Order: sequence, then C-alpha cells, then structure tokens
Amino acid sequence: MEIEGRKRVVIENVKPEIDCGLFPIKRTVGEKVVVEADIFADGHDSVSARLLYKKGNDEVWSEVPMIFIENDRWRGEFRVHEIGDYYYTVEGWVDHFKTWQKDIKKKFEAGQDIKVDVLVGIGYIEDALKRAKGDDKKRLVRIISSLKNSSPEEVPLIAFSNELVELMDKYPDRSLSTRYEKNLRVVVDRERALFSAWYERFPRSCSSQPGRHGTFKDCEGILPEIARMGFDVLYLPPIHPIGKTNRKGKNNSPVAQPGDVGSPWAIGSEEGGHKSVHPQLGTIEDFVSLVNKAKEYNIEIALDLAFQCSPDHPYVREHPEWFKWRPDGTVQYAENPPKKYEDVLPLNFETENWRELWEELKSIVVFWIEKGVRIFRVDNPHTKPFRFWNWLIEEIKRDYPDVIFLSEAFTRPKVMYHLAKAGFTQSYTYFTWRNTKREFIEYLTELTQTEVREYFRPNFWPNTPDILPEHLQFGGRPAFMMRLVLAATLSSNYGIYGPVFELCVSEALPGKEEYLNSEKYEIRYWDWDQPGNLKDFIARVNRIRRENPALQTTWNLKFFEVDNEYILFYGKVNEDLSNIILVVVNLDPHHTQSGWVRVPISELGIEPNQPYLVHDLLSEDKYIWQGEYNYVELNPHVIPARIFRVRKRLRKETDFDYFM
Repeated sequence: MEIEGRKRVVIENVKPEIDCGLFPIKRTVGEKVVVEADIFADGHDSVSARLLYKKGNDEVWSEVPMIFIENDRWRGEFRVHEIGDYYYTVEGWVDHFKTWQKDIKKKFEAGQDIKVDVLVGIGYIEDALKRAKGDDKKRLVRIISSLKNSSPEEVPLIAFSNELVELMDKYPDRSLSTRYEKNLRVVVDRERALFSAWYERFPRSCSSQPGRHGTFKDCEGILPEIARMGFDVLYLPPIHPIGKTNRKGKNNSPVAQPGDVGSPWAIGSEEGGHKSVHPQLGTIEDFVSLVNKAKEYNIEIALDLAFQCSPDHPYVREHPEWFKWRPDGTVQYAENPPKKYEDVLPLNFETENWRELWEELKSIVVFWIEKGVRIFRVDNPHTKPFRFWNWLIEEIKRDYPDVIFLSEAFTRPKVMYHLAKAGFTQSYTYFTWRNTKREFIEYLTELTQTEVREYFRPNFWPNTPDILPEHLQFGGRPAFMMRLVLAATLSSNYGIYGPVFELCVSEALPGKEEYLNSEKYEIRYWDWDQPGNLKDFIARVNRIRRENPALQTTWNLKFFEVDNEYILFYGKVNEDLSNIILVVVNLDPHHTQSGWVRVPISELGIEPNQPYLVHDLLSEDKYIWQGEYNYVELNPHVIPARIFRVRKRLRKETDFDYFM
C-alpha cells in the first residue's frame, strides 16, 4: 500500500472501542454515543477533528465537530434513532486556517507587520471558496474583498468574525486528513432493552384452583394483575414437554414419586421437544393466544431458551451424534460436581456435525419468533461456546433486530462480560449477592463508570427459582421491600420471581440458598391476596419508575455521601435536570437507621440559600430542605427506603413561591 507522507495527524486511544474493535458497543433508540480520541500532530499547527457516523449500509457519513478537551483529547457525540447497526469513526487534519488565525493574532498583538500574513490567509479562504456552494460562495467573496481592503487594525475583526469561522469550518481542507483505520460498530436495540420490569411465573402454577395443573388460559387470567403491578415482561420458564427418565422429585429428589411433575428444564419426551408445548398447558394456538392477549396489557411474553434435553427428547433418538456417549453406552448427563442433573443431557458442541446442530438450534428460536415471541431468557449460556452465541445472535438480529436476549449466567466475571460482548442484550448480575454499602458502590461503579457500561446491560433480580439469598431468608418483609427498591432504582432493568417474592416466601432448604418445596419440582398454588403481600408496594415502585424518566436508564447513577454505613444514598438525574430523583435505602432490615445525607446541590442547579422540596414518592411525605446536609430516618418495619423527587423552589417576579 502506498503511503501518503504528507498526512501528519495521529489518532489514538479511541473510546469506546471494545477489544480493538472486535465487538460492538450497545445503545438503545434515542441514546447518545459519546466518542473520545487522542488527536494530535507534529509541531505547533492547529488540528481539527470530526466524528463520522452512519446507519448500517448507508453510503454517506454524517459528521459532527469534535471538541478539544485537554491534553490532545477530543470529544464528539451523536444520537442513534433507529434499531439496527450504526458505525462510527474519527477523522483529523492539520487546520492551516486555524493556525493562521492563531499566529496572526500573536503578531498583531506584538505590533508586527502582517501584510504578507493577510495575503496568506486570503489564500486559505480562496481555497475554501473552491469548495463552497450556493450563497456561501458570495459570502466568502465578500470577506476576501474586505480583507484585501482592510487596515491592519480591521484584520482581526474580520479574521475572527463568526461568519468567517463558520464558513471555514464548513469547507475545510481535508485533502491530507487522517481517518481512524477502523469503522467501529454500534448495535442499537429498542427501548425495552434499556428499561423493563420482568415478572417470572411458572405457568403450571397459574391455576385458580389448588391441585389443578395450570394452563395458558390460566396465564391469561393473571395478566390484569401483573399489569396492575406495573410489569411489562412476563417470563415463563420452559413450556415444553418434560421427560420421564430420571425425572426429579420434590425438592430435587433423585427419585420421583408417582404424580411428580418434574423440572421444566428437563425438556423433551415422546410428546415432542423444543418446538412443542407441554400438553397440560394447552396447545401452540393457546400459547399464541396468550402472547396476543398480553399485548393488550402492554406485556411481552419472554420464553426460556434452554439448549439441553431430557433423555427422552426426540433429538437423542434422531441425532445421537449431538450428545456425548460414555463407555458403558449411556449418554453423559449434566454435572457440576458434586451436583448431578441426571434428568438433563447437555448437547455436545464439539460434535463433527456442529453445523447441523447450530442450524437446528437457530430454527428453535425462529420457530418461537414466528409465534410472536421477541424476548428470550437464555438458560446457562456460559456452558455453550461463545462463538455459537455470537453466530446465533447475529443471525437472528439480522432478520429480527427487535429481539432481546437475556443472559442467565451466574459465573465468573470475565465470562459474563464476554457473553455480553458476544451479543446478549441484557445480563444477570451479582446484585443478588451484594449486601453492604461498600459492595453496592464498588459493583455499581464498575458496571456504570467503566468500559463495561458500553456493552453490558445489567438486569437486577432479588431472587430466582434457583436462588433464595440469605438476606431474604432472615430479613423478613423489610428485606424484600429493600431489595425491590434497590433492584428497581439502581438498574433500569430488573425482575422478580413471583409470586414468592410479593408473598415474602423465605423457607429454604437447611444450609442452602434454595427454596424449600421449590416450584421447580412441583406445582404450587399461590394466594396472591394473603395478608402482608407486597403487591401494592411493588405497583407503587413500578409506577414511580414509569413516571420518572431519570429512573429509565442505568447510566446516570451516582452515589452520594451519608454518615451511616447502613444507609445507601444515590441519585439519578435526566440531562436537563427536569427530573431529579434521590434514593435513600436502609440496608439493615431489622433496625431503624438514621443519618445526614449530603445532597450535591451544585450539581442539581440549587443555590446554597435556596429551599427545595423533596417529595417521597413511596410515602407521599414532603419536606422542605435547604443546603447540602439534611437528616433522614428509616424504620424498616414501616418503609425501609425513600424515593425523593426533588422540586426546586424558585421565586417569580410576583414574589409568590412555587416549585418546578
């Protein structure tokens, strides 16, 4: 490749750029992409730079100026407005006109002769005239004439006029510009990828009558209540036929008793596999009816995508090459020693027939997409190859760009992050096991203030069918309320496993973080209206989320000071400061905690002597605060948290006070 030796600008350290551009960053429709880069040249000449971006396969790039920050660091930004792929890159060039402006100003101030310098500047403007269009040509001709006929004292006024600066920025000489060698990619998802409230429910336990197997029609019956509580995603664990061989009994017993229904994750029987539904739930048509009925309540149905099989799955008979066979002639079941999952067979992704396996698994996703599903919660993706997920998600999103994939991978951090890079839209996190003030601050800072934020969208779950954490086992109703507020306000995506959550179910297997009489292995009947349920509290929290735009993103989270280690104080603010939310949470579910919070009033546009209203959206209590330091007290047995909306107190010309 021939080198153009006259190109002098260097572009380095472009951010965001994930793994040298190997993976894209993520955004949702309406979000900004902020790009920074080190851009410099040899010598003392001025440099200009622009951020270039385009949608998908568009041939024409849009451009925005990059602004100099400091130390050769430049920044530019653009918004994404459509689902799909965007690309961006950076271009920089030596700007001789700006160098001329800088130098002529110094010479003029030093009293030096600038006649020749004026002619040099006119030459730069005449070059721009060749690139100009329309009326801009006439404007440049007029400016050239003015410079030619100006006195030395008039030169600076013309040279630095807003009109000339605007025109020269519009028609710069970029013939020797340097463009960053990579076109970096942005995957843009729909808004629900950033803001959603998930509700998990086993459809077989949705019956209104104890002892009866639930159906898809029963699920339709609970949609109004799920909608009333404010959830927009109803996630169903696997809905497929369940195997009988090695079926698990109640409480994960290795021996099933007559009548035991087994784990829904043991997928497949003589009644069908991943493209079939459990006959006791209904038919495919019944499922489609549920999907359509949910839309009437602005709820989407999310399906569990579990790429594993029971020993009875048709794949075992039809495609034995997709499984690992042991020397004794049996198929290798799933293990995570010392745990054994005898009712589940993992697929062998190292099979020589891996291409056929990949295509079949893709066909499963497409099958359910064609039935109206656009959200998938993916079970244990970290136990399948990264390259498979990267291929599958790329393939699906090429034809169905609105599909959302949630990664359920409770595993090592780098593995979780790589799955997100590989394409997963949202990800489970370690939120469930973060308990102390320090743990929350460190973990959320990592998720929101480092490069991780560019590709990893967290989805916070206080509990799951697999996990009943210790703080919910022993913290009582206050612990459930506290964890709900934390999940729903720290992250803009969150979910709960219900109805055990709203009923504050806390009975665990001794010494384990697992539910006693787990719904994974048996049908449970739930009375939603038991005394002490959290349904109204959950509805209030979700309503607060919907009504306050500041809570509809994760990336604006900031932690603030409070003089009590058992109180977490943080806030979220939208760009124009029109929606200011401050959250105070008592992390101790047993005792009242109090302290002085430090409100960052200068960041919020509040003067030190200016009173402001804080309206607790949970209790409807209102307080007038002033200054940075204010007192809070949280009784966990009443409400363990405050969600304050700040309303600034202003004074109108009529001297009447009002709050905005």
